[in-house]
Amino acid sequence: MTEDMMNSTPIITEEEVLSGVLEHEADGTLPEFPAELPVLPVRDIVVFNYMILPLFVGREKSIQAVDAALNGSRYMMITTQKEEGTEDPSPEDLHTTGTVVMIMRMLKMPDGRLKVLVQGVSRAKIEHFTSTDPYLMAEVNGLEEIEIEEVSVETEAMMRAVREQSEEILSLRGVATSEIMSVLNTVHDPGRLADLIAANLRLKVPDAQAILECNDPIERLERVNKQLQKESEVANVQARIQSMAREGMDKAQRDYYLREQLKAIRTELGEGEGVEEEAEELAEALNKAGLPKDVRKEATKQLRRLTSMHPESSEASVVRNYLEWLSELPWKKLSRDRLDILKAQEILDEDHYGLEKVKDRILEYLSVRKLNPKSKGPILCFAGPPGVGKTSLGRSIARSLGRKFQRISLGGMRDEAEIRGHRRTYVGAMPGRIIQTMKLMGTRNPVIMLDEIDKLGSDFRGDPSSALLEVLDPEQNNNFSDHYLNVPFDLSKVMFICTANQLDTIPGPLRDRMEIIQIPGYTMQEKTRIARRYLLPRQAEENGLKKDEVSIPDSVLSKIIEEYTREAGLRNLEREIGSVCRKLARQKAEGTAGPYKVTAKTLQKLLGIPRFIDEEKDAEMIPGVAQGLAWTPYGGVILNIEVTLMKGKGKLTLTGQLGDVMKESAQAALSYARANAEELNIDADFLDKHDIHIHVPAGATPKDGPSAGVTLLIALISALTGKPVNHDLCMTGEITLRGRVLPVGGIKEKILAGVARGLHQVCIPKQNEKDLEDVPADLLKKIKVHTAAHVQDIIPLAFTE
Repeated sequence: MTEDMMNSTPIITEEEVLSGVLEHEADGTLPEFPAELPVLPVRDIVVFNYMILPLFVGREKSIQAVDAALNGSRYMMITTQKEEGTEDPSPEDLHTTGTVVMIMRMLKMPDGRLKVLVQGVSRAKIEHFTSTDPYLMAEVNGLEEIEIEEVSVETEAMMRAVREQSEEILSLRGVATSEIMSVLNTVHDPGRLADLIAANLRLKVPDAQAILECNDPIERLERVNKQLQKESEVANVQARIQSMAREGMDKAQRDYYLREQLKAIRTELGEGEGVEEEAEELAEALNKAGLPKDVRKEATKQLRRLTSMHPESSEASVVRNYLEWLSELPWKKLSRDRLDILKAQEILDEDHYGLEKVKDRILEYLSVRKLNPKSKGPILCFAGPPGVGKTSLGRSIARSLGRKFQRISLGGMRDEAEIRGHRRTYVGAMPGRIIQTMKLMGTRNPVIMLDEIDKLGSDFRGDPSSALLEVLDPEQNNNFSDHYLNVPFDLSKVMFICTANQLDTIPGPLRDRMEIIQIPGYTMQEKTRIARRYLLPRQAEENGLKKDEVSIPDSVLSKIIEEYTREAGLRNLEREIGSVCRKLARQKAEGTAGPYKVTAKTLQKLLGIPRFIDEEKDAEMIPGVAQGLAWTPYGGVILNIEVTLMKGKGKLTLTGQLGDVMKESAQAALSYARANAEELNIDADFLDKHDIHIHVPAGATPKDGPSAGVTLLIALISALTGKPVNHDLCMTGEITLRGRVLPVGGIKEKILAGVARGLHQVCIPKQNEKDLEDVPADLLKKIKVHTAAHVQDIIPLAFTE
């Protein structure tokens, strides 16, 4: 409702309106009014002759026009605006034909508006406006009614039809018709009957204005008759809709009633407008999506099917969802790569300390992309222990490229549909994680990290690792087919990065499609520097402390690393530093002034007793004990392998939760010792007199891997000869029955473990000499590295005086 016309329905009854009309009509003459009158514009109603209705006047000009009329003749001209939204209408914004009204009553409202009751007295036309300020004034000419001397049969028939249709409409609306019809039956003038009924019909402004401007009473009645026919049809349809809805309605459920009404409305409309409007929106969205030719063909086919379906059917919902997925995928949207190599190097150095080889490989990849944008590039796989920064490296790559980044966790995934999606025939079908991520990113070339690819599973629902073969193959993923979409989608622009803790559990075909980049654990020095540069400032800020308020010397950081964490990465280290910062934050909250310095003495109060205490380096080794090196997901460790002889008949006992590989290494060591007893100065028939027991301490921890053969053999020789092994030596390597020393992995972590124990010599396989390039120079200064191609190269080192 508008400002000047807050209620288009009279607040008095229709009988009062009609009786007022009859009184006015009985008089027989129209009152004279001045030629110049104030003009009151109204927004959304047309005032007819003889009409009595209330108006709410709020605009300043309109209020002044009403005041001028009340101070004068009480007459004013009401005309309708051409556009409802015009706030300050000018003469050009108003219809020239309107109605002269007389103000019957006026009441001032508390909010400053006026409530006036007016009655139309004559149709009139504005000749010209005489003033526009402070209110509109115009010269008005009353329109005389054309008198009809004798009503023809056709006109009488039309008047009866008009009365009957009025009665029908009123009855459909539930209005008592007896009194109203008695009034209508007393009106015999066609023009006044037309005005009376038009005033009480719910007409649109253009239709009502056309009736008002019609001067011929017969023509005016014909127009009202047409409007009544239309209104009758609408009233009948409305009644039928309400009847249909009421039949299937539970009276206690209003929502159900409204839904039934909506269904009835759609049924009455022939299901056309809603479906067509939805189809047009989908068609427009598909046009903007830039679909490839074959995808566009499928989308058009499905859109045609949708328009022919019932909109409430389940199949229509499936097709609608499918088309929405097609329209929202980034078929052509690409992020612009920022291939600034120096800037990328700056970002990588800013986010990560060390990892030089990894950074070099990433910068090489970006350089190739810069020189050859069409190159497909390899699928990188970062392999290393937890907490070394594999996931954050992917995020840094995305930041350096200026691309969007998304991580998909594959750990524990067993359903192939997680990758390829479900077919649309299934209830609740949806695309796979890859397509979902593409929609979420909104670009065709994001950086997607497939995390924990070594922890994929498989069961009766399929093998996700097999589904990933197409995703990660640069030669195939330009036509990746998701079961839900069933159309090819180009993944060749996506930069996939995988992460894994162990490579052994990755299927061979999947591993073959990736370029493996090993990220080893951090050394003590690297952890200390990372803690100083990244972890401590971040934890201080997160716990409400300023950077300069917390002081932890490097020696204390080293103590935290050695005694409170046992890992290759940095997660537990950051947790421990966070725990220290929380304790200091509590002190600050309690009122203790900073700065806060953590010393070796206060560290135990903050973190408790140390969780890990390494065995001290033995000053002397007893015969039958050798120190081996092993790799774990948390870094390198020292394994003390013990061999003891007992009287018996050659029984070999293995304890310490050894896996199959270590058991085979023990058998191979025993066979080599028996075959080369003379060279080793061992009694050739030692198995005839002794049982041998080989034990690896910490028996609750499973141990397996091809790197303990050398240590097992040296411990066995030490037990058989009675000579102790060099207490300052640790070793790693696998042996063959001929005594050859085979290469092993994890050289950097193993040397780091030897340095941490305080050992000064390490023996590694000759073929692992190339791996020393990955070992920091400061570590190699603390330990002497020996290489051995055969067991005979190790024996002099192990049994030196």
